[in-house]
Amino acid sequence: MKDKFIIGRYLPLNTIIHHLDPRAKLIFVFLFIVLIFFAHSFGTYLWLFILIISIMKLAHIKFWFLIKGLTPIWIFLIFTFLMHLFLTKGGSRIFEIGFISIDIQGILEGIYIVLRLMFIIMISTIMTLSTSPIDLTDAFERLLSPLKIVKIPVHQLSMMMSIALRFIPTLMNELDKIILAQKSRGSEISSGGLINRIKAFIPLLIPLFISAFQRAEDLAIAMEVRGYDTQKIRTSYRRLEWQFKDTITLILIIPIAIILFGLKYLGV
Repeated sequence: MKDKFIIGRYLPLNTIIHHLDPRAKLIFVFLFIVLIFFAHSFGTYLWLFILIISIMKLAHIKFWFLIKGLTPIWIFLIFTFLMHLFLTKGGSRIFEIGFISIDIQGILEGIYIVLRLMFIIMISTIMTLSTSPIDLTDAFERLLSPLKIVKIPVHQLSMMMSIALRFIPTLMNELDKIILAQKSRGSEISSGGLINRIKAFIPLLIPLFISAFQRAEDLAIAMEVRGYDTQKIRTSYRRLEWQFKDTITLILIIPIAIILFGLKYLGV
């Protein structure tokens, strides 16, 4: 299970992407996601796909490793495509039976929305795979530090994000152990149809929730014993250093946007 769910995992590799300042990566990913929403043609999506593949190469992340790790979201993507396929109307009608009809606009919109969601998830996952949860938390807190002026608990939000990212792989490991324990007792989890597999996974939720609450309680007790107080002013052991390569990374978003809007304007 953990090999098919890579969201929240970190790969400690020695690449140029890993060595970038996490603040630069957060800002770049945010701007890249904004550009994804402006893409609405096969040419623009092809341009974004080439960029994502290039970033994956620089981060030494294999394409099929990323695709396989996003397996749990495929059901959601298929459902999204089907919703647009049957509900979006416009253009030539290619299929109709009773009240069910499929138009060419529905197919295009379904493909565009699925590609948009895929690209957002892929670029976000590349960032988490190349950035440790601690660095992401520090970057998140630094970038949102001006919000402390209006009494927004930035530190608490950063701590919640850090704990959530750390718990994802932990819970996946715990789920693997529960599945192996159920299989050793003769439970059929990996066989049968889709409905049978869903029914087989329902008994796994109770021990998983119990384990999650137990770990959360242990973490709360450990933090309390160590005197952790969210109201105190805290300092960081590791300091983030902005370098020239981080500035270049953000500047690259400008030619990326120019080419994207150029393709969109030309109708490619």
